[in-house]
Amino acid sequence: MADHSHSLQPGEIPKPHTKEIWRTFLILLVITALEFVVAFSLPHEFKLLRVSIFVGMTLVKAFYIVAEFMHLKTEVKTLIYCIIIPLVFIVWLLIALLMEGNAILRAA
Repeated sequence: MADHSHSLQPGEIPKPHTKEIWRTFLILLVITALEFVVAFSLPHEFKLLRVSIFVGMTLVKAFYIVAEFMHLKTEVKTLIYCIIIPLVFIVWLLIALLMEGNAILRAA
């Protein structure tokens, strides 16, 4: 006989996913706490390092939020690549435009 423990009968209430919710909360809490530690503990001399670490952890948190709350981690890889690859090019474009704008300001 097949295992039908995952299918619900009419009128049956599904079990809450409390463990997954708490796990997600704790992971996001730890990443946010690390962001605060980096933001307030590194001295001003390490501004580029501090900003790089902060942006990196923020991106990790953003990807985790997208994977969990938008259920992207359960999607097919093609859909994930269709979202990630244009995002990489947009970020590259923004960095290139900021660098060019900064070079123009320095030249003036």
